[in-house]
Amino acid sequence: MTLKPIVIDAASSEKGYTRLLGGPPSSVSMRSGKVVLQPGEAVGKHSTKSNEELIIILAGEGLFEIADNNSLEFSANSVLYCPPMTEHNILNTGSTPLSYIYVVAKAI
Repeated sequence: MTLKPIVIDAASSEKGYTRLLGGPPSSVSMRSGKVVLQPGEAVGKHSTKSNEELIIILAGEGLFEIADNNSLEFSANSVLYCPPMTEHNILNTGSTPLSYIYVVAKAI
């Protein structure tokens, strides 16, 4: 597989979900997307399974809910890391839209 450098427009989505990078043939295994949650919305509990995930908060504030009813507060310009085999959720606790980019890759 021959990979090529690309430029992805992440500004194109102002609500919901936009896929930015979908894995092969654009990357080896990396996937990414932009998510915009309205106040009170959550992405929904899901697991990283055998992947690790990086979440880059662009705007807004919220809770990074993880297994065992633990949660971490975050705001714009925060970067969240979620290790493999971790159930998690992102909840917008603010009064403005929460936007972030996630990057998921296979854990070695």
